[in-house]
Amino acid sequence: MTDRRADPRDPRPLTGEPLALDLLNTRWAGTPVNDLLDDEPDGYAIWLSSAGLAGRCAADAAGRAAAREAREALAAAVRDLDERGGVGVAALAGLDAVLGHGRVRREASATGPVDRVEVDDPARLAAWLAVDDFLGLLGQGPQRIKKCAHEACILHFFDTSQNGRRRWCSMAVCGNRAKAARHYGKVHG
Repeated sequence: MTDRRADPRDPRPLTGEPLALDLLNTRWAGTPVNDLLDDEPDGYAIWLSSAGLAGRCAADAAGRAAAREAREALAAAVRDLDERGGVGVAALAGLDAVLGHGRVRREASATGPVDRVEVDDPARLAAWLAVDDFLGLLGQGPQRIKKCAHEACILHFFDTSQNGRRRWCSMAVCGNRAKAARHYGKVHG
């Protein structure tokens, strides 16, 4: 991909996850739920920048709409993983609908094989890349795609821990909140 340093304007509590989960995490807990891809034009540009896609994708309304479509497809697939342990037919159809707008073309070059992503509309590139990334995560182990265990958190992460037992999107935030709540319950309960 490209440079994946979080844009300093990015307000999200968790950045730097694989592209699919990073797109999913453009919604995070709040009242109402925070949404980086809402109708404000800069949110999509901020996400593209943090995802390392600013140089490849235009931050326009069509791209934002395609990203929101992809995010909904990813949310359905992750919900199925959480609830059933696998991605259901309807969620697969949503993923395939996004993927239907592009393909990977393999080419020979002097330095070896090259994969080129081709999309039918440039505004769909970021969305297509995110869903394609999700397929790669599924291939690495669908059990490693996790929702944060904190009841108030809606973020997702890819568990790269050796034993696969990571529970929190961030130990510093959600993990410490859970520890503090347990301690408070023991002391005051």
